[in-house]
Amino acid sequence: MSEQNKNFEVNVSTEIGRLRKLLIHSPDSGLGKVVPSKAQDWLFEDIVHLETIRKDEYDYYVKLLMYFLDPGKIKGKLKEIDAEEANRQFFKPDDTGFHHSEAVIEIQNLLSDILEDVSIKRKLTASVCAIEGCTYRLQLQMIQTDAKELAKIFISGSMADDLMIFAPIPNLIFTRDVGITINKHILLNKPAKKARSRETLLMRYIFFNHPLFAAYTDNILEIPDAAQHFLRPGEEEEHRTTLEGGDVMMVSENHVLIGCSERTSAYGANEAIKLLFDNNVVDKVTVVRIPNKRDFMHIDTVFTQVKRNVWTLLSSISKNHVNNPAEPISFLIEPDTKDVTEILQFKKGEAQPLLFESIEALLDDISVNELGSKEKTRFIYSGNGNFPYDAREQWTDSCNLLAIKEGVVLGYDRNDKTIEAFKSNGFDVVKVKDLINDLESGKVNADTITDTLILMPSAELSRARGGFHCMSLPLLRDELQNN
Repeated sequence: MSEQNKNFEVNVSTEIGRLRKLLIHSPDSGLGKVVPSKAQDWLFEDIVHLETIRKDEYDYYVKLLMYFLDPGKIKGKLKEIDAEEANRQFFKPDDTGFHHSEAVIEIQNLLSDILEDVSIKRKLTASVCAIEGCTYRLQLQMIQTDAKELAKIFISGSMADDLMIFAPIPNLIFTRDVGITINKHILLNKPAKKARSRETLLMRYIFFNHPLFAAYTDNILEIPDAAQHFLRPGEEEEHRTTLEGGDVMMVSENHVLIGCSERTSAYGANEAIKLLFDNNVVDKVTVVRIPNKRDFMHIDTVFTQVKRNVWTLLSSISKNHVNNPAEPISFLIEPDTKDVTEILQFKKGEAQPLLFESIEALLDDISVNELGSKEKTRFIYSGNGNFPYDAREQWTDSCNLLAIKEGVVLGYDRNDKTIEAFKSNGFDVVKVKDLINDLESGKVNADTITDTLILMPSAELSRARGGFHCMSLPLLRDELQNN
């Protein structure tokens, strides 16, 4: 095992501690092949323009991550990276000029690495071909393909000559949904939609076979289906065991939030709780059940954390819209169509869950009693809490923010009213292009920047219905320091 692999650490106990390592996947050619008739089947709201997403939007995300997580890879090289003749080499996983950061880690490269092993290559190719219904001859042809090229095929669905042999997996850019780090464990999730089956398989092979994660193999948790699920009648979605990473938040060392949503079933939440408690990963899990709507999708589309005492939140699921039954109800929560929010907190070893009256009450409890905040808990509402801007801007991920460090978050530049709300709460607002230039010139220091909303270009990325919280799978964050 290389020295890098020996020293590789996985540990996330907070949503806002300084980000040190994460998994991402840069937009690949598969995104440029989503057609209107299949867009919703592939979980997109619209078709996107690939080159705009790459050059004008996602590349800025990668640059910004580099300045904060791996500045040696970019500092002093920005002009060279931006040069037209560079042809995006810095951002292309299969290019000789790729950054190969050990902090901003590209999934496609990890996949290429494990495919160098002939045994893994044969097994994974057979598995992919079984899922996609490929012929045996095509399976043999892929086994003979170079590892780097095969990784691209598995992700994009296309051969080197651009011949499509199966569907792309355009949602792989949303890396959080297939895995989540909880302390020193990695929870492999069970996406709800068939369109994500292949990426789930690829991530499972990466986590169990890549040398980076060799020291953590025993800490990888897989959510099983309910016992004898195959004997149960029907295939209703609410009766399946599903869980996606956008519905999992590591808010403090011993506390995980799990959402029940359009994509995460009560059965999936229940199995996750059992896994986490049985393996002594955390002592407390709070289940936040939000309305089962496409508008919301995951809990990270309706709230995320900014600072220990500051959260973004959609007002329509806040304190005035929570179901508060007179008697606490027991988990498993049965699915239904009620347009309400329910919040139940489970503690290991305690039979009776604690009921919270609102999202604000839960988040305030976390801020004050778990994170030690001495300041009043504040909520920055989507669209500044005003209809119709709250709903419009939540749809374009006003609440789906990624914290690079406490108080410094990334969000889309199109959510004007939410941006106003940040300003009125004392936050600086800066465009990513300007910040990158200031980081390069030394005018701004990544270590000293505080209370800032970084605006990311979003004309095309927002069509994919995911923000930067979705587009990140943190592997290592600093622990929060005491106030």
